[in-house]
Amino acid sequence: MLSAHTFGDPGKMKDYHYTGPVEHRFSPYAFNGGTVLAVAGEDFAIVASDTRLSEGYSIHSRDSPKCYKLTDTTVIGCSGFHGDCLTLTKIIDARLKMYKHSNNKTMTSGAIAAMLSTILYGRRFFPYYVYNIIGGLDEEGKGAVYSFDPVGSYQRDAYKAGGSASAMLQPLLDNQIGFKNMEGVQHVPLTQEKAIQLVKDVFISAAERDVYTGDALRVCIITKEGINEQTVPLRKD
Repeated sequence: MLSAHTFGDPGKMKDYHYTGPVEHRFSPYAFNGGTVLAVAGEDFAIVASDTRLSEGYSIHSRDSPKCYKLTDTTVIGCSGFHGDCLTLTKIIDARLKMYKHSNNKTMTSGAIAAMLSTILYGRRFFPYYVYNIIGGLDEEGKGAVYSFDPVGSYQRDAYKAGGSASAMLQPLLDNQIGFKNMEGVQHVPLTQEKAIQLVKDVFISAAERDVYTGDALRVCIITKEGINEQTVPLRKD
C-alpha cells in the first residue's frame, strides 16, 4: 500500500491502493449471428439462410444473406464471424478459378468440400470462426450436403442446420425429414415442394425465438437446370 500527502489539506494522509497491472483483453473474433440450413433431395439441394447481420443487441444490416454461390451446382452457407465468412469465400472463389484454369473443368461439390476441409485445417491454430454447410449436386446428379466444424472436420448429411438457431432447427428436421425416434411411420421420399415449404416453416419458427435470426429468408434451390433463388420475409423485430 502506498501513501501520499493530499494537496490542499496538509497534515492528513490519503491511502492509495495499488492493484497491480491491468490486463486489457482483445478478441480477434466477433459473433454476428445468423442461421444457415441445407437439405438434400433425390435430384435437388436447398441451401437457405436468414439475412440479419447483428452483434450483441445491434443490427448492422437487414440484407446480408449468408448463402454464396460457388459454381452452377454448389452453394455454401456460412455463419459466425462475418469478416471470416467474407475472407473464406474469397479464398474458395480464387481456388475454384485456379482449378478451372488448370484443369479446364469445374470442381464438383465433393471436391469443393474436400478442399474446404484442407483450407480450414491449415488454419487450425488460428481458425476461421465460421460454421460452413455446402449444398449441391454430386457427380450422379443427386443432392448432397456437407457440414463442417471450424477446423475442417466434415461429413456428408441429408440435412443440416448451423448457426445461432441450429439447436432449434435440427430437432425439427430430425423429426420431419429423418423420422428419428418414430415408429410405424412411412418413410416418404422428400419432394422439392415439401422441402421448400419445410425450410420456410422452420425459419419462421426460429425467427420467433432467436434474436439473431430474422428480417428475411434467402432460399437457393439447386437443380440440374441451375440455381433458383427465393426470398421470404421474416419478422424484423
